[in-house]
Amino acid sequence: MPPKKNPLKLNALQLRTLALAQVVAAEPGMATRNAATGAVVLDQVPHPHGDHVHVGRFTVSARDASGFANPAVWVALARKGLARTDDFGSITLTAEGLSYDTGLSDRFAEPSDH
Repeated sequence: MPPKKNPLKLNALQLRTLALAQVVAAEPGMATRNAATGAVVLDQVPHPHGDHVHVGRFTVSARDASGFANPAVWVALARKGLARTDDFGSITLTAEGLSYDTGLSDRFAEPSDH
């Protein structure tokens, strides 16, 4: 039996935000990996300018990246064990968050033209 899609029942905004955070975590210079835990601290969280956001070498619609600035998204992802935040606003993806299959990893990112 194949694994269930979205077993943690994340909503669309949570899925998009997690998928984009996974892209940030994979970009050199944008995240720091903890080898002992497998977690990744996002050193740089992208901010929109105009109608888009740059995530490493990708350009993403600002609408699709709106969850980065929504504290409720991070609370939900933390509650499900996929991410955590601290009092200083630092965002960490857990090993589970890095490996969670959102089904969206190829949907929002396209190479940047600038």
